[in-house]
Amino acid sequence: MSESLLITRPQLLPDAYRNLSDQEYDERILRAKERLGDDLVIMGHHYQRNDVIRFADFTGDSLELARIAAREKQAKSIIFCGVHFMAESADILSHDGQVVILPDMRAGCSMADMADIDELEEAWEIIQNDLGDTVIPVTYVNSTAAIKAFVGRHGGTTCTSTNAKGVLEWAFKQKKRVLFLPDQHLGRNTAYEMGIPLSQMAVWNQLTNEWEEQTGPMEDWRVLLWKGHCSVHTKFSVDQINRLRERDPEIKVIVHPECTFDVVQAADLAGSTSYIIQQIEQAPAGSKWAVGTEVNLVQRLADTHPEQHIQLLSQTMCPCLTMNRIDRPHLLWTIEGLVEGRVINQVSVDAETAKWSRIALDRMLSIA
Repeated sequence: MSESLLITRPQLLPDAYRNLSDQEYDERILRAKERLGDDLVIMGHHYQRNDVIRFADFTGDSLELARIAAREKQAKSIIFCGVHFMAESADILSHDGQVVILPDMRAGCSMADMADIDELEEAWEIIQNDLGDTVIPVTYVNSTAAIKAFVGRHGGTTCTSTNAKGVLEWAFKQKKRVLFLPDQHLGRNTAYEMGIPLSQMAVWNQLTNEWEEQTGPMEDWRVLLWKGHCSVHTKFSVDQINRLRERDPEIKVIVHPECTFDVVQAADLAGSTSYIIQQIEQAPAGSKWAVGTEVNLVQRLADTHPEQHIQLLSQTMCPCLTMNRIDRPHLLWTIEGLVEGRVINQVSVDAETAKWSRIALDRMLSIA
């Protein structure tokens, strides 16, 4: 949108967008979207709130949406209803002339923020001193562009919760050891599923610059886990599973691999967001499910499949608070800005970071 006025700094929502009725929000969003036509594509993450995701042209997980955005070459603007690292990935995979917009720049990700590039650079020096040139870095796509670029420069790749096993199998063919970041639980659960014992894993604490939770000798380590986690998925517990089974032995428990090791081991099934959706879609009427993932998705599954009993594993709400910052006021504001020729809250990754991030992403896509 070269003719538009580009506003690159995070902007505060104007008061005029704060107190409209539900009907006004819906009508104005639809009207602005219609005016923009094929020039606009709206992406909505699975964890997004219902009153926003209903306006999405495509729904999916973070990487799936970024890949779809890359195929939408006719769109001048991509509004990403997710969190910041997802919009970065979309910008990395976008085409010249396209802009990527995050309706509210405060929509970050606590897990992604747990892997800081300066801390990683410092940790890498120590890891190289301790273990030599035996380590390849792999980062979950739930990480910043700077982390993806680091991984790309050092011969590594990215992964999703769906393809983490295949990516780790590839990584072990390159080097003896894998540094997995930023989510220690996805790394641990995936490696254990592959037959790697906990004694061959160690946790790197980036705050103290020390190794933690290692039970075997350093020379036997194969998986080095960055001490990060998802604030939503770590709220689920084995006690919750046990209490549910006591009340209803027929209920099946399915959880995301970002949950802790004990929870994944106690559950009946564990897998990515897409896996959870697939399992429930294929289940027969009358099936009973307790789902350990973000509450917006669980409620949407329950609404879509009334023939089954579907509930959140926890008795308390587990929303992704930063994801929920994307709301109709911010969506309307950014869409109407485009109608007026203004780009508000653009997410733009610098060329050098984008280059190496894309190399990391492309390696993953070639593996998968």
